[in-house]
Parts: sequence; C-alpha cells; structure tokens
Amino acid sequence: MIRRTACLSKLVQSVRVGSSSSLPTKQLRDHRCFGPGAASNAEQACEASVYSKFGKNEYADVDWDNLGFGLVPTDYMYMMKCSNNGIFEQGQLNRYGNIELSPAAGVLNYGQGIYEGMKAFRKEDGNLLIFRPDQNAMRMKIGSERMCMPSPSLDQFIDAVKQTAQANKCWVPPPGKGSLYIRPLLIGSGPILGLSPSPEYTFLVYASPVRNYFKEGSAPLSIYVEEEYDRSSRGGAGGVKSITNYAPVLKALLRAKSRGFSDVLYLDSVNKKNLEEVSSCNIFIVKGNVISTPATAGTILSGVTRRSIIEIARDHGYQVIFL
Repeated sequence: MIRRTACLSKLVQSVRVGSSSSLPTKQLRDHRCFGPGAASNAEQACEASVYSKFGKNEYADVDWDNLGFGLVPTDYMYMMKCSNNGIFEQGQLNRYGNIELSPAAGVLNYGQGIYEGMKAFRKEDGNLLIFRPDQNAMRMKIGSERMCMPSPSLDQFIDAVKQTAQANKCWVPPPGKGSLYIRPLLIGSGPILGLSPSPEYTFLVYASPVRNYFKEGSAPLSIYVEEEYDRSSRGGAGGVKSITNYAPVLKALLRAKSRGFSDVLYLDSVNKKNLEEVSSCNIFIVKGNVISTPATAGTILSGVTRRSIIEIARDHGYQVIFL
C-alpha cells in the first residue's frame, strides 16, 4: 500500500530508550533495571541472587524465528497507584507476576479500565526505539476522562514505558525478528459496591516479545463483513480504548475465524452500510492516489498507526479522504 521509507524516522522522536537525558545510566549489575528516580526501587525489585548475566546486546532464551503473537512473560513490570486525590504516586519496577485485587474492584464489577499498546524495536547497534509513546499517553488521557478515571501525566506514562522496555531489554527480539509489545493498563483497583468510580486506580505496564499479529504476516487478509453484530454506537465508548470494547467482539470474531476469515469488519450501527473498524485495527481503502478511511467521530478508535499512515501518505502525495 505505502512503502516504508525514511519518513518513518521523523515519527520516532525523543523516544530512544537509554539515550534520553531523562534516563540515568546507572546499571544494576546487568542491563535490565533502569529508571529515572527509581534506581532504589529497582534495586528493591531485583534481588542480586536472581540476576542473569546478560551483556549489552545479549538475548533471553527465545526461538526468535518461531515467535508469534502470544504472551511470553518477561522479567519486570511497572506499577504505580492513585487514590482519591487524583495524583499518581511514584511508581516502581517489580518482578512480573500476579497482582492482588479486591473482589469488589471497580474493574472487575463495572469494567472501569483502559489500556494502550505500543512496540519497542531493537536497532542494529543494540539501542531501542519506541514508536510514538506520547501519542498513546495522550490517547489514554482522553480515554480516562471518558471512563471517569484519573490518568498518569504524559511524562509519567512515557517514563514508565521506557523503564519497562529497558528493564526487559533482553526480551526485545533481534532486528527484523519482531518487537517488544508494551501494554500500559489503567484499572479501577479500589473496592466499590454501588455503581460509582473506583476509590483507587492502578497503572501498570508489562511487556512481551511478539512478531506478526496475524498468522498470515504481511500477506493479504480475508476479512468478514459483519452485518449482525455492532462494535459500537453513537454516544458510546467505541472511540476510546476501554477494556469493555473487546470482549463483545469475540463472538463475531470466533464465528468469522470458524469460517476461514482472519478478522471482522464492522459496519455503522445506524445504517448498517458504512465501514467503521476491524475488531483489532483501523481500516483504509486505497484506490489509485486516494486513500479513504472512516472518520474518528466517537465510534472508532483514533489509532496511532492510523495517524502515522495518514501523515506519511500525505507526505507522499496521496489524497486522504475521511468517510
């Protein structure tokens, strides 16, 4: 559709992990525990007895050639909390593992949660690049307002993502073999019985090495046009990355896959004729020098990849039309 060119370089800005002046260079006996103002926290989370002696560019024991898109638990995750004052406290790296929640947690009872997703890539020189995390941070802020949740600041979000990437650097695939998928998650972790915002929120970031999301890789996909089920409706929360948007698409998705399709394309809920969104991504229609894509009018997600494609397309002389 659009060739990847040097134009991508201008989109990857100020997000070089380990090269930013905001990150310290102190190393805790190996390369995996870094973070601004959080060196002591990382030391608490990383006992010396469990350190692995990885060098700067060495890797975890993973079959990179057969890596898919599934959870591969890494070493560390980042966590911080926020109570009624709406301000997130200083976070810290912890060993990756289960978290404890009250059965009455807002996220479990009322679905008060949003998440983001981005990737870190390894360069040939071993340094890491993260693709536009500031855009994900701003989208989480918008989503949290819709879901009546406080959100980390832009700097807190990016710092947490950088720390998580650097702490799990040995899990970042070699160049050309995949990426480290980073999942920031904001949940209502405090207990609440009546329908109301949670009294406490937890922001955490974990990561997993991945390759292609679809088993077809970069080959064309077979998409099923869904006419029975809706993904979202006007006035709803389809335009934010709420966790409540995803379980409802599973029924249509599983049915489509049982029929040999890769994913589902949803139509608008009012007229059932306008294209809206695939269950896992935005969609573009290309005809000649014209690229058409549904407008972000509250029912579809404003994708970071979507925005990047639009910017690159315009740089290459394509006309972009919003449906």
